[in-house]
Amino acid sequence: MKYKSITFFILSIAGWTNLHSQVTTPTDSLTKELQEIVVTAKQPATKLVGNSLVSTIVGSNLQNAGNAFDVLQQLPMLSVEDDAVIVTGKGSPSIFIDGRPMRDYTELRSLQSSNIKSVELILAPGAQYESTIGVVLKITTRKNFVRGLSASNEIEVRAKRKWSVTDLLDFSYNSGRWELFGTGYYDHDNSIIKGSTINHLSYDGKPTSVGTTFNSSYPENSTFGKLGFNFSENEQSLGAYYRFSYSHTDPLNHGTEWIDSEKPLVRDITGEGNTKNHLVSVYYDNIFRGKYHLHFDGNFRGIESDRNSSTVYAADYLPAVNSEQKRSSYLWAGKLYLDLPLAGGEFTVGTQDSYTKTRLDYNMLNPEVGSYIPSSLTDAQQTSLSAFASWAKQFGKLSLSAGLRYEYVDYLFTVDGKRDENVSRTDNAITPDISLGYFFNETSMLNISYRMATVKPPYSQLTGGLTYAGEHEIEGGNPMLRDEKMHNVQLFGQWNDFMLQIDYIRSLDTYAFVKELYPAPSLQMLLHPVNVNVTELSTYLIWSRPIRRWTPKITLGMSKPWMKLGENIYNKPILSYSFQNSITLPHQFYISANVRGQGSGDMHTNRFAASWFVMDMSVRKTFFNKALAVKFTATDIFNTRNNNWSMNTYGIMMHKYQSYDRRGITLSIQYQFQPKKSKYKGKAASEAEMNRL
Repeated sequence: MKYKSITFFILSIAGWTNLHSQVTTPTDSLTKELQEIVVTAKQPATKLVGNSLVSTIVGSNLQNAGNAFDVLQQLPMLSVEDDAVIVTGKGSPSIFIDGRPMRDYTELRSLQSSNIKSVELILAPGAQYESTIGVVLKITTRKNFVRGLSASNEIEVRAKRKWSVTDLLDFSYNSGRWELFGTGYYDHDNSIIKGSTINHLSYDGKPTSVGTTFNSSYPENSTFGKLGFNFSENEQSLGAYYRFSYSHTDPLNHGTEWIDSEKPLVRDITGEGNTKNHLVSVYYDNIFRGKYHLHFDGNFRGIESDRNSSTVYAADYLPAVNSEQKRSSYLWAGKLYLDLPLAGGEFTVGTQDSYTKTRLDYNMLNPEVGSYIPSSLTDAQQTSLSAFASWAKQFGKLSLSAGLRYEYVDYLFTVDGKRDENVSRTDNAITPDISLGYFFNETSMLNISYRMATVKPPYSQLTGGLTYAGEHEIEGGNPMLRDEKMHNVQLFGQWNDFMLQIDYIRSLDTYAFVKELYPAPSLQMLLHPVNVNVTELSTYLIWSRPIRRWTPKITLGMSKPWMKLGENIYNKPILSYSFQNSITLPHQFYISANVRGQGSGDMHTNRFAASWFVMDMSVRKTFFNKALAVKFTATDIFNTRNNNWSMNTYGIMMHKYQSYDRRGITLSIQYQFQPKKSKYKGKAASEAEMNRL
């Protein structure tokens, strides 16, 4: 949905701005181990079930694709960019593997396609999911229970403008009722971004141009370790795991800043950042009397990060601009629900509660800059209590599901220890959802759904602190942002090999980024988010048909926005297409070749340039009865990915031109010893709050 797309663009903007401003920011009721039987059915690999797209991987060409990333990038409405999964027109999904939430993308890297049973894309999540979750991706694995030790190790080498390397080790030991599992991961990533920014505005009654150039190197070393256990006996199971991750960055940005015809100022931006992340997850699952399913999840998450930045100008008369910031965030969450039969259908009732606290301590060390970008200490605390209920039933060929969710939120925001009455608030919200489907036959079905949601902005955008982004530029959040009220009507149909999706979304008080003049002794421009109202109509037509060893998929799409901010109108549609191809060849070869593109168009206040032909390709071969796999991947083969965009707000026209590390080659080698799936059945007690952190 729209707010997920916004999250994607926030990350993009963070990467497109000067380097010193970058921030190195479900049910699973398996209780019986039954022998698996694979039945070959005369039905499409992907079909519409209610308001979900369900793709069967077992028995298809994709079972030899490689890992979960390789599978997902070949499915309708899904794409993978830099290990990030994107749903066409809806942004990043919340991903669940066997009912538990995916905590990091390395889980998709270690999950092999041969162990994936099905993939379900829920386009209109019900009341059991937090309102912040706009689209859900559920992966179900095959029940390959192997007693004893299982292990796999994958080494990946990437060559773009710089070299990067990743090593991922997984192991598990199963003794029947007990399972011990763990993961070790190390990644050295080094990316380069080149480009420029030009701003045109009127200042002091005359036309003015302000610009920057940048050549940013962003090396990052990250590692994490995870250790956990599961215990299952009869109808009961429980488990827990602890994960610790650490990352270190020391970016360098060499570039210039200029205004009008003045000589450009040469400057270097250096910095250093460290992030520590602790995660504890526990669960309990039980089925009693053969029909009542009880599930509990508990989570604790703690994040601590520190970052310093130094901007040094070649001109002696300009002093260095140094700043420091420390951020800490903590989350305690619990979720309890019960599934039971009711009135011939399935009924779910539960509660989901969380407490979140985040603190940002920003210290500006340059006294002159500190006169308009002061040091600040902000705290945000939120207590969230919710209750939800949903019911679903099949009436012959007609299916009906409906849900209701109540949320109570108490939000406290303080600046330098003082409560901000304009930002602190208490909210109550009731959000309904309903879905109605009709099943004509095995290849024809129709579904219409409505969902209302209250969407809270991420904490990173609620901060009142400002960040120095150049001699004439400032970046910051907006603690005055209101919660978005979103209404979504969706029509989804399938007929033989064709699928059609139509979405109508009305978002009240969503947020968009703007650039405007900031009151200061000299020219200063501020980039920050504000609330806006947006209406969007999107439609996507999908065709797919397996042809022996070849499975092609074609998607044609259009997204049309209606938005007005001040005197500016943002309503240019974005046209897009994708052509996905997967081919299984003899001698255990697998090839994928994907082409995608989109035209220029608006999304909120951003107008993105066209990229009409972007091609990726991979070749994979397995050896020794599939124990060893070697894969070669080439991305953005023709270097046609366009990353330019513009923004016209409050009298400032900004053009951003940049070149990313999109084109490159990757070599991956993986060895598996008795590979098997994890049985961990815990889920996120508060998935949306974790995402907001």
